[in-house]
Amino acid sequence: MKPRDEQKIQQIYAATLKGVQERGLAGVTMSEIAREAGIATGTLYIYFTSKEELINALYSECRKSSAGVFFRGYSEQEPFKPGFRKIYFNIVRHRVEHFGEAIFMEQCYHSPFLSEATREESRKIMDPLYSLMERGKREQLVKDLDIKLLLLYMVGTINEVVKQYHYNGKKITRQTTESIFKLCWDGIKV
Repeated sequence: MKPRDEQKIQQIYAATLKGVQERGLAGVTMSEIAREAGIATGTLYIYFTSKEELINALYSECRKSSAGVFFRGYSEQEPFKPGFRKIYFNIVRHRVEHFGEAIFMEQCYHSPFLSEATREESRKIMDPLYSLMERGKREQLVKDLDIKLLLLYMVGTINEVVKQYHYNGKKITRQTTESIFKLCWDGIKV
């Protein structure tokens, strides 16, 4: 059996991201992905036996690479607010620089395509953020609310601002990021 060609996998992933951004997760088909990737549909099925398998594999890759950016420069030893701020700015930067991945992950998160195993793996990857928010609650720096609710507020704000700026052809500046951080911080702090 011939080994998997990593370049082909990356072509498939890029074609999937493009298709999802243009037509949505439900609207993209395996034949369209294959055509965009420059491979035969049969070849695509050698790499991924179904759209669900492809979506789960790509989601896992996107989540791992995004988490690598989200937690860049973060240390559990630093005080809560500077750590939270660093992660917040990293998430904004990642969403802006990898907009297609962000849209893909958002659509996957709200779809039936993701398996429970992929969802659990994704949650574990984000453990440093959950731990940070738990610490913020213990130190009485953030509201004593469910962590998921606090994170939905944080990430939802980021996602909506990034989408609005992207779709309107505007650049998110450092000043904009500072402003949305302040809004988010004012919303979660005690």
